[in-house]
Amino acid sequence: MRCLRLPVLTVLILPALNAWAGPGANWRDGWRIDRPTAATSVQPAGEAGAPALAVLTLEGEGDRWQARVDNGLAGPVQVALASSPGAPALPGLPLQTVVAGSASVVVVHVQPPAGTTTIRLALTAVPGDPTARPQDVAYQLPFDAARIKVSQAPQGRFSHGDAENRDAIDFALPEGTAVLAARAGTVMQVQAGFQGNGQDRDHDLGRANLVRVLHEDGSMAVYAHLQHNGALVRQGQQVQAGQRIGLSGNTGFSAAPHLHFAVQVNAGMRLRSIPARIVSPQGELHFARTADETGASALP
Repeated sequence: MRCLRLPVLTVLILPALNAWAGPGANWRDGWRIDRPTAATSVQPAGEAGAPALAVLTLEGEGDRWQARVDNGLAGPVQVALASSPGAPALPGLPLQTVVAGSASVVVVHVQPPAGTTTIRLALTAVPGDPTARPQDVAYQLPFDAARIKVSQAPQGRFSHGDAENRDAIDFALPEGTAVLAARAGTVMQVQAGFQGNGQDRDHDLGRANLVRVLHEDGSMAVYAHLQHNGALVRQGQQVQAGQRIGLSGNTGFSAAPHLHFAVQVNAGMRLRSIPARIVSPQGELHFARTADETGASALP
């Protein structure tokens, strides 16, 4: 979202972000540049706990502009670029593409519609590559405990009703419990700056601290509701199964301390959770499906 030179070109860029950061967590705000200079940079004014998945930049001058997308994650991100709702159509848009981890890519060349000095664009970004094909593997228990307590099972009605979280598991854990990588991979995303929890879905849903790990088959494990500054790894770091990656907490849309664990794939500009086989020292976990909103107990 940047870079404009006279004649004055007004740019409105609306980056909508999926994330983790939880279902429905999108940026809805736009930025208007009225008298830009040659190297103006405008980025989402998000909180420190939620860095951008992708940033859109306009580079050029006159009627020759190129739209560049910078991927802020250490793994692939699928992006969709289109004219903003109500804005004139632009040649080459809409488009979808996958941007490699930490890459910066020019995705399209654009120019203002005839008779205007305005370009209005909307960028949507979703973690993962939609061509990935997850394998059937056994995941380790993501913490070390003799007794396993599940506060919300897959398809739990409190917050596991959407595709992104339907197969997630909430493990009740005391705050500060060491969170372990359930499978080897690359730390793709770290979100660690949020504090506090709440029951306001719109406000709190995207405020969970998390670590997202990318596996070799393109699937992604999410470890969420970590403590403030409770991530023990950095983006781009390689981790092994059983390695400490964070400290459990109670941040975001949460009623009590717990670890939200989910394996997700990009199902084409949307995240979808998939069932994960979890093996503990006592055996493979099985989850009772009940009408209880808080889920069920795990039975090895």
